[in-house]
Amino acid sequence: MTDSGDVRPWGRDETPEERADRRWGDVIQEVRVAQTGVQILFGFLLTVAFTPRFVELGDTDRTIYVVTVLLGSAATGALIGPVSFHRIVSGRRIKPQAVVWASRLTLAGLVLLLGTLTSALLLILRVATDNTLVPWLVAGVVAWYLLCWFVLPAWARHRHTTPD
Repeated sequence: MTDSGDVRPWGRDETPEERADRRWGDVIQEVRVAQTGVQILFGFLLTVAFTPRFVELGDTDRTIYVVTVLLGSAATGALIGPVSFHRIVSGRRIKPQAVVWASRLTLAGLVLLLGTLTSALLLILRVATDNTLVPWLVAGVVAWYLLCWFVLPAWARHRHTTPD
């Protein structure tokens, strides 16, 4: 509640600065989870080009590999972005705006990570099998990612929040 007894519109008894601090902590925790996974995946991807089997890849698989590495690099950049953003604007009293930008970078990183995982899975399954089911398997996994990462949260947001 505010000094006048009104309930704050976001349902917590916190100042805008406290809210920004809390939301910043939330974003950083989320980034830590995604960042670790994308960095490990990206590290493995970088080593693939130096394996003996890489020279045996056809043009299509090499193209998929290059796209995968580029997506992984972009995802890494987007997911590290909030840390750099915070460091550069720290002390400038713009934390609420920094939280918005960090959230945007994190979402962009998740979308890029989705692309990275999709293309990596496609490449691995194409190399590991000679199966016409590969596109269907990849599509099924992508559908699962979309459900877990975007559809369920969007449904919960729609279902359990009220319009202002």
